[in-house]
Formats: sequence, structure tokens, C-alpha cells
Amino acid sequence: MENFNPNDTGMPNGNFFALPYRVDESEIILISAPWDVTTSYRAGTANAPKQIINASLQIDLYDVDVKNAWEIKIGTHQYNEEIFNESAELRKKAEKVIEYLENGGKSGDISLIHKLNLINKGSEKLNSWVYERSKKYYEEGKIVGIVGGEHSVPFGLIKLLNEKYDSFGILHIDAHADLRRSYEGFEYSHASIMYNAMTKCENIAKLVQVGIRDFCNDEADFISNSEKIKSYTDFYISEQLLSGEQTWKSLCNDIINHLPQNVYISFDIDGLSPELCPHTGTPVPGGLSFQQAHYLLRILSKSGRRIVGFDICEVAPNPNNDNDEFDANVGARMLYKICCLTHLSNK
Repeated sequence: MENFNPNDTGMPNGNFFALPYRVDESEIILISAPWDVTTSYRAGTANAPKQIINASLQIDLYDVDVKNAWEIKIGTHQYNEEIFNESAELRKKAEKVIEYLENGGKSGDISLIHKLNLINKGSEKLNSWVYERSKKYYEEGKIVGIVGGEHSVPFGLIKLLNEKYDSFGILHIDAHADLRRSYEGFEYSHASIMYNAMTKCENIAKLVQVGIRDFCNDEADFISNSEKIKSYTDFYISEQLLSGEQTWKSLCNDIINHLPQNVYISFDIDGLSPELCPHTGTPVPGGLSFQQAHYLLRILSKSGRRIVGFDICEVAPNPNNDNDEFDANVGARMLYKICCLTHLSNK
């Protein structure tokens, strides 16, 4: 700390935002989950945590919402290379499963079932890893943010919060509903994170989805048949804003009014407009601007509700240009905003 100057250039130290804080002294802990096994369109999100750390060195630490934001003690859990390597091995098997099914293969094929079992067991192992590390930090009075990785990775943290709180809600920003029972045979698919949360975590009082614009009939039925889910689709948001029926402020207040006191933020980067995340796994036209997302989270943090955890997932680097860090730059900036607003909501 003696040599740290928040106005200087960020010096690489392995921590997000080049902050000097150790995990034992920090109030917010960021855990990297470099996992990219079940991605169904474009892979690459396993590389995101390291890319986001690198991009975060360029972020100025002044924040308009929090005075002396650099003093927020944000710690970085040590990066786990074994998870990255296991993800790479299981990804090879997953690609064979996906290719087989896309070419008309039968779901009951023995070799397919064997690969699926290996992948599902690997995902369960990842969930347990996230759960155990998150549990340790919450027992120490800290708040955890998961940095993916594909969007399946925060389930262990959500499961822990389900045990910790009698009631909490999820603010889910995403292009996709993620309510598939399973996808391509993967029980813990990136497309199933909210299905798993809503069917396995009974203390989730409300799931409020924002920006959803790509979902199947089964997911639409799930939403319409559940009193616990409120979905603000991209179509509805656009209609309200373009017709002049509502302002973004009134929509944000309406969104937040559906949430209980304790709120978990699940932020899939493809919830933003795709020019902000062009290399994400499944980009979809439409979505929120960076400013709209920031405004929504800012209103949440000042609403009297408490942000009890969060994730940011599906950031993916440009596979054809290692020097193109735009996606990671956007991801890092949104991550810093979420950290600052999490701190603000817990003051």
C-alpha cells in the first residue's frame, strides 16, 4: 500500500484492476472460473478471466458513484490453472457431442452417454469448487463475485446463497433466458443456469430477467407458468422506450420493485448490445447499452437493497487477434462498476 498510487499506471500484480489488496483483508473477492465446456456456438470464454485482468490494468479507478473507490478492498482469488486445463479437455469431448447431435445422431448412443457423463461430472466438480471457496469467504464476512467463463459457472455460488439466505432475488441481465432443462445433454449447460437455480434453490424469491431476446417455447412456457419469474424482454423494453410510454428511469424502477431485499446479480455480457461484446459465445442483435446497464445497477444500489453476490460471464476474446482486448475492456469496466455498486449497497 505504501507504494500504491491510484493515479498511476496499473502495474501487473495478478490482481484485478492491479489493486494491492490481499484476499484476507478484502471485502469483495473475485474468483476466476476459466470454464468453457458447454458453449454451444462459439468457444473462448475460458480465456476471459486472464484477459479481463490484463484489460483492467487500463481502468482509471475514479468512480462517479463511490468516493475514493480505489479504497474498496477488492481481492483476487488465486487463479487455478487446473480448471482451465480440465475445461480444455472436456471441451474436446463436448464438441464431439455437439457435432454428433447436429448431424442427426441419436441421444441414446452408448459412446455419447459416456462422454456426457464425463462432462456432467466435470461440471459438478466445478460447481463444488466454486461452492467451497465461496463458502469460506462468506464465513469470513466477505462478498464473492465470479468471473467466467461460460454462464454455467456461478451455480455453486447461487447454491451457497440459497443456504445462507431465507429469501433472495436474482437480477439476470442476458440475451438468453437460460431456462432450458438441459441443452445438448449437458445438465449444467450455460443455457440451463437459471433453470437449475429456479428448480434447485427454493429460497430464490424472484428471478427478474432484463434484455432477454432469444429463447425457446419451453422457456417461454416456464416463464409464463412461474410466479417467481418476471421477464423484461428486449422487445418489451424497446416498445416502451420507442413509443414514449416509459422512460428508462421508470422501467428501471419497475424492474427493481420486483426484487426482494437481498439481490444477486447475474450478468451475461451478451445482455449488452453486440457491438460491445462482438466475440461473445452467442451474440444477439438488440440489448442494453453500457449506460443503460450502469444506470439500472446504480438505481438498484441506491434502492435500499443489498447486493449479496454477483457474476459476470461470457466475455470472450477475439480468437483471431490476441491484441484486441475490446471485449475484455468492456467486461473489466462493467466488473469494476458492479464491485463499486456492491460496496455502495452494503454501506
